[in-house]
Amino acid sequence: MLPVPYWRLSGYYFFYFAFVGVFSPYFGLYLQSLTFSAWEISILMTQMQMMRLVGPYFWSALVDRFDLRMAVIRVSGVATLLLFCTLFFVRSFEALLLCIGLFSFFWVAALPLVETATFDHLRNDPGRYSRIRLWGSVGFIVTVLGAGALLDRSSSGSQLWLCAACLAGLMGCGLSLPDSPQSHPHESHPSIGSIVRQPQVVALLAACVFMSAAHGALYVFYAIFLSEHGYSKSMVGALWTLGVLVEIGLFFYMGQIMRRFALRAILLASLGAAAIRFVMIGLAVDSVTLLALAQLLHGLTFAAFHSAAIASISRWFPGNTRARGQALYSSLSFGAGGAVGGLVSGWAWEIFGGKVAFASGSLFAVFGLLVLYRWGFDPPAQRSDVTVS
Repeated sequence: MLPVPYWRLSGYYFFYFAFVGVFSPYFGLYLQSLTFSAWEISILMTQMQMMRLVGPYFWSALVDRFDLRMAVIRVSGVATLLLFCTLFFVRSFEALLLCIGLFSFFWVAALPLVETATFDHLRNDPGRYSRIRLWGSVGFIVTVLGAGALLDRSSSGSQLWLCAACLAGLMGCGLSLPDSPQSHPHESHPSIGSIVRQPQVVALLAACVFMSAAHGALYVFYAIFLSEHGYSKSMVGALWTLGVLVEIGLFFYMGQIMRRFALRAILLASLGAAAIRFVMIGLAVDSVTLLALAQLLHGLTFAAFHSAAIASISRWFPGNTRARGQALYSSLSFGAGGAVGGLVSGWAWEIFGGKVAFASGSLFAVFGLLVLYRWGFDPPAQRSDVTVS
């Protein structure tokens, strides 16, 4: 039995989400400094989500056909860094749209593949997934705090260098990751189509889309929203960090939580928390206490929901269907859901302002809760290699 490359996997998650900690909260501020409107910012910021619509499934299909999992992970890391560096030289809307779209197409390739590789490494101890994944949250905290402090003292463009540094670290970790034999590669499993046509799988995927859409304004406009209400970049970073600290705690204990509660119950509770959270952010932006309480709900709306969702996907999509199942989850949830949420929040911001843009995210969470409550239920228990605990 090969040893689990714990630190190399953890390092990959660390740098992946360290990049997210700079790009997602603060890149909108950089675009605002280039005098783009809220609608233009939403279009540019949702390019990554747009690429998630097609990218993960394209790459996973390529991997399934030619067995190129590690090659795609490594090549995508190099290409993402090189293409991101073009952002140092472009300023127009059209050029930024093209460059962000290109680097995002390679950026979205790797994580679903790394997720499946992690599960293959952990097939005898799947409970360690959350403790590897929490290093992504640590990376996010390091950069969201560091970037916030830096941006209070320098121009918005300095974040480009932080992003490039994170992508360089990600590339290094990707090049060092060892492969792992896939679990039960010769077993016969249902087709992807027959799995996806099941009403309970449709309900799960729809709930994931709605949850990501609910977060649209958060990932595009949170720093802009708070800055316009007098908060410093350091305070923005501190509020993000508060939420991610709770996220880390939940990732650490998700194994115990999943042994005690059904996956469907965790997903429903998370959607309910999201409905409360985004109303609080939208309507209580002038109260730092209520903003802090809203950020405490991030552990439920992201960590608990994500862990329960990928556990459900891993059960519904067994064996050699798992890579495409994870890619489908990524494409629909973070792709379609993130894009819809980001664009709707940009439209709402232009017409009604920031408070309504954030509060509208709660409607998406309510829709997801109703769909999952009506048609969703727990996937059947399977072998330990497809169970997240």
